[in-house]
Amino acid sequence: MKQSSTEPEYCFDLSWVEAKSPIAKKFLTERSKLNGLVDAADNKLLKRIYNVDHNAYLEGALSAKTKELMGLVASASLRCDDCIYYHVIQSFRLGCTRSEQEEAINVATVVGGTIVIPHLRRAYALLDELYSE
Repeated sequence: MKQSSTEPEYCFDLSWVEAKSPIAKKFLTERSKLNGLVDAADNKLLKRIYNVDHNAYLEGALSAKTKELMGLVASASLRCDDCIYYHVIQSFRLGCTRSEQEEAINVATVVGGTIVIPHLRRAYALLDELYSE
């Protein structure tokens, strides 16, 4: 049976995340600037790749939260700090708990090995800002 995909409902918008976390604000500002350069190139192939990436994380048979945590595991295993930040932020926006994110990072460390540790340190710094009271 075919599943339809829908946009997830976020608990927090990006402006709230930026106000909460200087790390997130710096990352999101730079990402937006660089995405503007990519958009200006008007590259049809890249537009398609961006679309596939966006659609992969929509609500479907798996929840968007689950998919973002899976993205976090893959990103940490591959040691991509930008991707780690993106998935930590998206997971937070979708209502994942810090414990859920830490378990995902644990899995990534087991899969990727101790070389993931420098990247998980930066992830923990972002988690500290996002989940602070």
